[in-house]
Amino acid sequence: MHYSIKPMNPAAHIFIVTCDIAEPELLGQVFSLPAWIPGSYMIREFSKNILTIAASCNGDAVALMKVDKARWRAAPCVGTLRLQYEVYAWDLSVRSAHLDASHGYFNGSSVFVRIHGREDESVTVDILPPDSLNEWWRVATAMSCAGAKLYGFGRYSAENYDELIDHPVEMGCFTLATFDVLGVPHDIAITGIHRADTVRLCADLKCICETQVRFFGELPKMDRYLFLVMAVGDGYGGLEHRASTSLICSRNDLPAPGVKQITDNYRAFLGLCSHEYFHTWNVKQIKPAAFLPYDLECEAYTRQLWAFEGITSYYDDLLMLRSGVITNDEYLNLIAQIMTRVWSGSGRFKQSVAESSFDAWTKFYRQDENAPNAIVSYYTKGSLIALALDLTIRQQTSNARSLDDLMLRLWHEYGQPAIGVPEGEIERMAAEIAGVSLDDFFRRYLYGTEDLPLAQLLAMVGVDFILRPACSSDDKGGRSNGKNSDVAKPVLGAKVATDPAGVKLVTLFSDGAAEVSGLAAGDVVIALDQLKVSSASLEAMLGQYCVGDRITVSAFRRDELMAVDLYLQAAPADRVELIMKSKVDAKTESFRDAWLTGI
Repeated sequence: MHYSIKPMNPAAHIFIVTCDIAEPELLGQVFSLPAWIPGSYMIREFSKNILTIAASCNGDAVALMKVDKARWRAAPCVGTLRLQYEVYAWDLSVRSAHLDASHGYFNGSSVFVRIHGREDESVTVDILPPDSLNEWWRVATAMSCAGAKLYGFGRYSAENYDELIDHPVEMGCFTLATFDVLGVPHDIAITGIHRADTVRLCADLKCICETQVRFFGELPKMDRYLFLVMAVGDGYGGLEHRASTSLICSRNDLPAPGVKQITDNYRAFLGLCSHEYFHTWNVKQIKPAAFLPYDLECEAYTRQLWAFEGITSYYDDLLMLRSGVITNDEYLNLIAQIMTRVWSGSGRFKQSVAESSFDAWTKFYRQDENAPNAIVSYYTKGSLIALALDLTIRQQTSNARSLDDLMLRLWHEYGQPAIGVPEGEIERMAAEIAGVSLDDFFRRYLYGTEDLPLAQLLAMVGVDFILRPACSSDDKGGRSNGKNSDVAKPVLGAKVATDPAGVKLVTLFSDGAAEVSGLAAGDVVIALDQLKVSSASLEAMLGQYCVGDRITVSAFRRDELMAVDLYLQAAPADRVELIMKSKVDAKTESFRDAWLTGI
């Protein structure tokens, strides 16, 4: 089979795709476009972006019948069946496709149809330039060249359909940088206007990637690895692939020339890179049994995403620390912020992490204004379960075993032979490594909704776990910088956003002052006690009151003006701060060093 894809009309954001199928099915060839992309567990209905579609054979038109929302059947024909269709590409994300005069990007799942019954056959793809090609345009993909020069337009190949859609493609004018990891080239292609210090970026990523390869003992088989980066004004996200990752970030997240310190934004970007690179083993090779093979037409349910995303979220920062890119204090600050995101949402008492994983398709990826009160993230709480499990195994084995041993066993027993991990197997394996039953641990914290005993576990490694109220509206947890006060600050109990008329209530926290008063998400507050309010002035205005004071809140709900009495509540103690003790006994120091260094 052979595909071709070309930016036919960048101004209208249209790719044109052809697919030639030799010896189509005698009773009529069926083909479809996936409904979702591996790594992003939400039905996205990529077929909705097909604008026109036609088929021909030996120069004659072939009738197409649409079978359902994403499948077609071609009338029987003898010879090579050619499908040709237009794809609308205007999703600036890592999940779908985007095209304009500045660049083109696509994931195969959003542009290449699956030929039913032929999924295991090898394919070739011609990636073609637009008619008005900018002389500086190139192609960045980890797909194997089959005539095309590296980073050039032309022919590429894949062993089967699964590989075809697992190599995203960027085309345009991009910055290219490279570094080596144990003999394997690792390239970075950055699209968008930026001033990144690529020398520094390569040096930092090399440390992180080499640490991860040493962690697992080897890199999965690949000729090279590619970081595809879209630098935009405001954005953050990533999606893993077998020999590459797609990333989107703010251009301010990239390291600036001449700036030696690691800014918060750059540290977050490195963490994103670390997360997606860890997926090269955990998800791309070590997979839930429910994903083998992927059924991209409907949901693939599993309760294990806490391990595949949560454990990855635990190790992304920990391996940055072990690589030397961040310090102990910076690491503790990062995990304190993750803890804060969990502790500041009451949804953790309503949904277990196992349920969060199973319901990713309908809840986690389709969050609404009530999400913090209704759900818990298998990323954030999943990473805390991983932390607690790591420390528990160390405690039970006198520091002889750890979560590191669990990951290595998963790699050797499931990742290398590409065997799907059955439900419950990770819990069983963890107990075997710990040498004790962990049924109670998983019942309470993975399948239940109890808060993890992190204060007690962290004390074992000489770290104090502190819960405190927020110092300000932008307090994400971690270091308080001495701004905390013994006097409780009054709060509305809502997450807010700027609105031209005042302050928009985005989320109301359960039993918070705003919810109790009768306000609702979407309301726009315009005044407090008859004084105009804005997002810039809200915190200062609230600071003039005391906890328990009654204020009159004037707000618009849609186009109706309303006034409610609101009794201010104290800011809850839901910000986590972690402090490493400077003086600990030899045993505690030994546990802490083994945890942080992996040695």
